[in-house]
Amino acid sequence: MQELTHYINGEHVKGTSGRFADVFNPATGEVQAKVPLASKEELEAAVAIAKAAQPAWEAVNPQRRARVMMKYVSLLNRDMDKLAEALSREHGKTIPDAKGDVQRGLEVVEYCIGAPQMLKGDFTDSAGPGIDMYSMRQALGVSAGITPFNFPAMIPMWMFAPAIVCGNAFILKPSERAPSVPLMLAELLEEAGLPKGIIQVVNGDKEAVDAILYNDVVQSVGFVGSTPIAEYIYGTGCAQGKRVQCFGGAKNHMIIMPDADLDQAADALIGAGYGAAGERCMAISVAVPVGQETADKLIEKLVPRIESLKVGPYTSGNDVDYGPVVTSAAKDNILSLVQTGVDQGADLVVDGRDFALQGYEDGFFVGPHLFDNVTPDMDIYKKEIFGPVLTTVRTETYEEAIKLAIDHEYGNGTAIYTRDGDTARDFANRINIGMVGINVPIPVPLAYHTFGGWKKSAFGDLNQHGPDAFKFYTRTKTVTARWPSGIKEGGEFSIPVME
Repeated sequence: MQELTHYINGEHVKGTSGRFADVFNPATGEVQAKVPLASKEELEAAVAIAKAAQPAWEAVNPQRRARVMMKYVSLLNRDMDKLAEALSREHGKTIPDAKGDVQRGLEVVEYCIGAPQMLKGDFTDSAGPGIDMYSMRQALGVSAGITPFNFPAMIPMWMFAPAIVCGNAFILKPSERAPSVPLMLAELLEEAGLPKGIIQVVNGDKEAVDAILYNDVVQSVGFVGSTPIAEYIYGTGCAQGKRVQCFGGAKNHMIIMPDADLDQAADALIGAGYGAAGERCMAISVAVPVGQETADKLIEKLVPRIESLKVGPYTSGNDVDYGPVVTSAAKDNILSLVQTGVDQGADLVVDGRDFALQGYEDGFFVGPHLFDNVTPDMDIYKKEIFGPVLTTVRTETYEEAIKLAIDHEYGNGTAIYTRDGDTARDFANRINIGMVGINVPIPVPLAYHTFGGWKKSAFGDLNQHGPDAFKFYTRTKTVTARWPSGIKEGGEFSIPVME
């Protein structure tokens, strides 16, 4: 049994709390490691080390900090296969999908190489007689990130890469379900030239989360996970005076218009709905065909595609479409919601409840499911299933279809499939959702734009990566400087005004 560690001040450090969590191999159901769960004292010790190390790092000029990121990109590419295998072993996703997880994080690191440009301030010459005015962006100090199991490489890099290149130290509290890759990422950062103490990986559960939220040194907190926990972290962190960005649940709709290429739409739904076993906040979980004829044809095209999906462990090769879900509890929750859908009257067109994989009977595999004739009052429509389950809500008109997405409490991502430019433009302008795809099923923005949902999918006014990240991880300081030829004697007691 492997015992994992924390990563503190450049070293792997054993936990001292005496508490551990099991790390499973989702394909076999076996416990393959145990990870320490930090106490409040362990978390505070890591923060203290980060606080001591941070000022010297902030004093390094932005170009040299960016060179660390440049080297880091090279190391991530060098170790891509090793990182992907470790990720698949703990999460269960296929190797190609695991490489995509690493790659999407790597692309944000590439964007951070441009830190010298992003951190430039503003300057006004002669704002007044003999007065210059300038602003500068300065690091917050110590920042923290609480990241989920489903993207154990990408989301940590989305947080710590911009935070660190801005001059901050960073405390990473990864998911205890998939902790190995975050530890590896920290090692590679220091191999790239990052000073010790600037990246600290502290494994833990709610005790560590609360220790972050109530620590006065930690200036900002990022979180990705479920909406109830996002609301808790956002409310608690803001009450403690921290800058907080939290990203929660999702229920992403894809509207399929009568003029859409239905083969293209069906292929898109398969990849977006069942990839990574549906364990993505940007997964399409609701298909909304407009018109009964469109719906009938779409279901006809989906069924054979779904029934031919190959489900298996990542070790079975790159032709596996998706692997297991992350835990037995996740599997049970998915199947419970599927049963609820049946009980509430939805048509289960493809039934994966009896799926079993020979030789992997104890693994956390869930077969693909397809529901038709789902209505908005059903639990499988209202709740995030986070599994390989696609629900179909039939509508008669475009207005009825767009209203479904507008009225839903989540607003992470959405898509429309159509050949009509007017419809697409109207959809993009009217929809109250943060990320929109037009004939694109998973509209995750590239690194130089920002990622973020609306409504109950996101809390905070700044998104992840892109320009918003540099705003989130810095404060603006504005300086007004006067260098007169002669200094006036005596104080001025009225508020300064322009003369």
